[in-house]
Amino acid sequence: MYLSRVQIDDRNRQKIRDLTHLGAYHNWVESSFPEEIAHHRRSRHLWRIDILRGKRYLLIVSEEKPDSTRLEQYGVQGTVITKGYQAFIDKIRTDEIMNFCLVANPTYRTNGKVYPHITIEQQKNWLLDRMTDAGFEILPENMSKTNEYQFDIVNREWPTLYHNKRRVRLSRVTFEGRLKVTNVDKIKETLINGVGREKAYGMGMLTVIPVRK
Repeated sequence: MYLSRVQIDDRNRQKIRDLTHLGAYHNWVESSFPEEIAHHRRSRHLWRIDILRGKRYLLIVSEEKPDSTRLEQYGVQGTVITKGYQAFIDKIRTDEIMNFCLVANPTYRTNGKVYPHITIEQQKNWLLDRMTDAGFEILPENMSKTNEYQFDIVNREWPTLYHNKRRVRLSRVTFEGRLKVTNVDKIKETLINGVGREKAYGMGMLTVIPVRK
């Protein structure tokens, strides 16, 4: 597994003029794996857009190492970084405390149709309902207040996707907080395969950083 990052070149209008919707970012990610395309072998590529100190970065988790030249297509020259990810994942242990970031598409299904959760409370409960299956628990703020947890929603937006000639807006929510690993195998699977829907379009990627003791 690999974790890759490149700074998006937002100052170069000619470079990013095609990046007007989520499908364009999806195409950028997929085109960064030319060997898979050539051999008709497509693996899942989790990706998301992070903002750090006012700069936007494309972050990708993948089985294969991306082509740095292709990944730099809409990026700032010299900012592509790719690191092995499996060794980090393999070091995760049960009961380890970690800071996390998750960009997701919180939804629910009723009568066979999928709808986005709208309120902050609904979106938070969506994550709380899935944390056990994802291999972790989000720690309570105070043991006497079990309905308050160490996480928050730091961003909510509705980016555009053009699908089958239709303009669709998807709910994109960024969660940040602190978790405790409860099932190593499940959280490893979550880090590799993501959480929730619309993973092809920049949703579902969970990243974690161990809390220093």
